[in-house]
Amino acid sequence: MSNTRHVPVMLQRCLDMLAPALQAPGAVVVDCTLGLGGHSEALLQQFPEARLVALDRDKEALRLSGERLAPYGERATLVHAVYDELPEVLERLRVPHVQGVLFDLGVSSMQLDEADRGFAYAQDAPLDMRMDQTTGISAAEVLNTYPPGELVRILRAYGEEKQAKRIVGAIVREREKEPFSNSARLVELIRDSLPQAAKRTGGNPAKRTFQALRIEVNGELSVLERAIPAAVKALGVGGRIAVLSYHSLEDRLVKQVFAAGAANTAPPGLPVIPEQYQPRLKLLTRGAELPTEEEIAENRRAAPARLRGAERIRADIE
Repeated sequence: MSNTRHVPVMLQRCLDMLAPALQAPGAVVVDCTLGLGGHSEALLQQFPEARLVALDRDKEALRLSGERLAPYGERATLVHAVYDELPEVLERLRVPHVQGVLFDLGVSSMQLDEADRGFAYAQDAPLDMRMDQTTGISAAEVLNTYPPGELVRILRAYGEEKQAKRIVGAIVREREKEPFSNSARLVELIRDSLPQAAKRTGGNPAKRTFQALRIEVNGELSVLERAIPAAVKALGVGGRIAVLSYHSLEDRLVKQVFAAGAANTAPPGLPVIPEQYQPRLKLLTRGAELPTEEEIAENRRAAPARLRGAERIRADIE
């Protein structure tokens, strides 16, 4: 358990971005990625009039952050849910619109720090990687059962791994001898199967494969594809959304949803743009904002973070 787990990435910047929407009494802010409750606690502290709804698919995270947020009593509602279930959660809580939404898409520090979950390539652990350990298939099952072509696709698409074919070839040969169960064997295999030049660049050579497996096991990108538009839809006019992502695939997805919301959709050549074609969103960041060098020095997990924000400036016309 290292103390880095308590440092939420770009915390003050996220709070500043959401602040204009969260001053009014009774404003509702949703933390879609509760984790250990660092962002949630800061939101409750900084906006004393606001109510918090926080989601997490990891029961252990809910238990720990429940203890942390207990002093805030009724102001905090914690829900066991994946973030694309936001519309159902809000409907159940009878909340028609919210004023703020925050996503921090990094794997929670807790999951990286707790060896038995198999997220980290730096230590040997069972290859599980499920954020909600009550459901779904583990990373070991993906490695042991997926056809080679599917594994190559996953490593390329989700890990942006140029050596996918070579790595998958080695995985397939090895799994025939003995199924994969632990992370150390996979790390070693990746090391052994890469050409020298590929090992010299960009940190641990297993990083991209582990990222790809984690995204596949948790359906992260397909969940995100549903979750970001749903969150935008849940915002009332004047409401704001902030999204922290950690790799280019997530960031691209967020960028596309925000750009579509901020564009006017009128056919070209109209002298006046009717209401239904006007942009729904105003972008709050030019491109993606990056963490400062000081922050990266304090918290190395902040290094790949990209922050984007948007404000809802019009309601949807039904």
